[in-house]
This record gives sequence, C-alpha cells and structure tokens, in this order.
Amino acid sequence: MSRSEPMTSRFHSTDPVSAIEADTGARRVPVLRWRESFLTEMDDWVSEEVAIALEFNGISHAVMLATPCDLEDFALGFGISEGIFANAADLYGCDVKKTGPGMTVRMDVSARSFESLKHRRRTLAGRTGCGVCGAESLDQVFRPVPAVALDIRFQGDAIMHAMRSMRERQTWNRLTGSMHAAAWCDVNGNVRELREDVGRHNALDKLIGALTRSRLAAEGGFIAVTSRASIEMVQKAAMAGAPLMAAVSAPTQLAVDTAQSAGMCLVGLVRHGDMVVYAHPERILFPSTPPPLLQCAGEEIIAAAFGHHCAMTR
Repeated sequence: MSRSEPMTSRFHSTDPVSAIEADTGARRVPVLRWRESFLTEMDDWVSEEVAIALEFNGISHAVMLATPCDLEDFALGFGISEGIFANAADLYGCDVKKTGPGMTVRMDVSARSFESLKHRRRTLAGRTGCGVCGAESLDQVFRPVPAVALDIRFQGDAIMHAMRSMRERQTWNRLTGSMHAAAWCDVNGNVRELREDVGRHNALDKLIGALTRSRLAAEGGFIAVTSRASIEMVQKAAMAGAPLMAAVSAPTQLAVDTAQSAGMCLVGLVRHGDMVVYAHPERILFPSTPPPLLQCAGEEIIAAAFGHHCAMTR
C-alpha cells in the first residue's frame, strides 16, 4: 500500500481550498480507499458536525447538530423561519462561543421575540436531519404560514440553470461529498446567495439569515435545495417569503398541501433537464411550443422524472 499526499478535494477540483481550520466546516481524517483494484492510504476531508446550542436572552431553546460555520446567519434565519423574529431588528446581538464539546450561540433579542419564544419552547435536541424535533404540540408542527407573493412567474429554464449553478458553488460539498445546500436565485436562475450544512434544515436557515442580513427580498426570486422538500422546508421558505421552492428530490404530501395553501409553487425532482411541478404550476413558464401534455398516473410521473417513458392513459 502506498501513502498519498493529502487531498485538496474529494473530486480532485483544481480550486484551492484555503484557510481550512477547526470549527469551519471540514477536517482531514486518515482513510483507506479502494479504487480500480488498488488500496491507498490517504487523507480525506469529512464534514464537521457539532452540537450547537441556541440561547435567547440566556434561555436555551434548542440544540441542533450542524456544521459550525455561518452560525450568525443560522441563528438569525432560525429565528425568522420559526416565527420568533419578525425581522432582523429583533436580534440585537449575537455571540458565538465554544463550550466544551459543542458551541453556543448567545442571542440578545427583543422583548416581543422573547415573549413569542416562550410560546414555542422546545424541549428536545434536534438531530442533523430533524426539522421539528422538540416541538411540544401538533399545533407547532402544523403551524400556519403566510401566503407568498402571487404576481411573479419563472421560466422553467431558469430553475434548471439554478440547479446546475448550485453544484458549482458548493465548496464544502465538493470537498467532503456530504453537505446539503440551499440557495436563493433571482428570476433568471442566477445563484445570489448559498449556504451549506450537513443538515438540510440548517442550510435553509443559514440561507434565510444571509438573505435577511444582505437585505435581499426572498419574494424577488426562488429557493433551491439539494434535498427533498418536506413540510418544514416549505414552512421555512414560506416564512421567508419565497414564492417558489425547487428541490432535487421529491416532496412529501404534507409539503405539497402546505405549498398549495401558501400559494407557493413547489417543484421537485429537478435533475437531468426534467422537473415535476407539484403545486401552483401556473407560476412556471415553459417553452411556447411544448411537447404534447401526457396524462400520467402518479407512479408514471415519478418514472418519467427518472428518464422513463410515460404511457398516455386511455
């Protein structure tokens, strides 16, 4: 077995990765790789996953497993997407401290936000893939979300362009192969803001925080994610005001229902030039001379999204 030099990227990207330090997103670990009948001892990059405690005015509200970067964005976006903050003015200050094996984000918030928080206390820790962990009642899970803007349309090509551009902008995922991303894209599908995290909900919260801090109005574009679109992802996007969410994987039934009631266009299985529109298809502008519309059963729609033919129902 031979010892190789440390990798700069899992996918051998020529882009330099600089200033990689602890508590930023990834770290090197020794691995044994089997590839093309050869064993190699080498260093590889793996994603950081750290317990992040969110404190509001000295009160711990939630502990989430997350990637320890962009934590100020995470705190602000979490507060907005959970309905704790009405806007950025509700967050007076934010301080990130390393505490034992994890990290604590201490926030100084407005009295209105703190009162709202007391009605939404969480009591459990959240896992990386959990968006509703610790909710104390069904009302917290099925919370109402505001209606989104109804007067904006998007070209189907713009959504495809956004998904392709996202992959190119995922610095941490190129390095580790294990990060989700959430991006805000303008009407032409250009990625304007992007955040990554090991948790899909965390990536979206970080994005919402970044949009708020940059004073970019979410209703002027759409959100794209590299995961499935579950109910809490749609809820968070609606709280941010996004009129459309596009996901690389399929949504759940609750996500579709929530998007429908909020007026949000929900697009899933955006890959290889295909997409499936699950809610408010009137928001999508397809080419002026599209191919004949096929009426498909649900299973056939999914099959079509993966490149199979959909037989027209008779």
